[in-house]
Amino acid sequence: MTGSEPDDLLSRLRRFRSDYFPRHQQRFQDLVAEGQHPKTLFIGCSDSRLMPYLLTGTGPGELFIIRNVGAFVPPCDGSHGLHGTVAAIEFALLELKVERIVVCGHSHCGAIRAAYEGVADEALALKSWLRLADEALLPVRPSPAALRRSEQRAVVLQLERLMDYPMVRSRVERNALTLHGWHYVIEEGEVHVFDVQAGDFVPASLASNAGTGPYAPYVEGADHTQ
Repeated sequence: MTGSEPDDLLSRLRRFRSDYFPRHQQRFQDLVAEGQHPKTLFIGCSDSRLMPYLLTGTGPGELFIIRNVGAFVPPCDGSHGLHGTVAAIEFALLELKVERIVVCGHSHCGAIRAAYEGVADEALALKSWLRLADEALLPVRPSPAALRRSEQRAVVLQLERLMDYPMVRSRVERNALTLHGWHYVIEEGEVHVFDVQAGDFVPASLASNAGTGPYAPYVEGADHTQ
């Protein structure tokens, strides 16, 4: 950008201050005076097409958000070292005392495609990070159908990893916390929620709840009706 071109980011910052903020000033002041008390931890992919506030109809102070490539949750054993995602999960549970955790993947996910196809050699951190999707990949060529299924499998995998965290499992088992797996189909404007009883993702427009579980390791194709 040259000095003669308009600074779009600066213009957006000014519009926030002049247009949006005055209409919601009291809400922001209350959030400062009373602190934040979000009920939901939203773990979502960093993809720019995934919009947590629009999807959930929420506003300032209602979501505690973690975003990373693929919406992945590192194992609780520390095998991925010091990690901001883990720290944010701990903060959400121990400090904010959230009541729900949503893991939200989406269609056309670049992270899942890259897990199949690989990334540039210089992307050392990304290459290591994408290994967190290995268990979700299928032994097939990455067709659109295989990618869609892998995206959904990756969401379930993160829920299972969350259940390996003692602080998560203990809260789930005493009904102080619920887990929700979502797959957002961008081109349809529909979130499909994981129903552990059905063993599948169900369109939110047809679902009876916002997603459940899992409370035990999920095995694709097994009988989850017991």
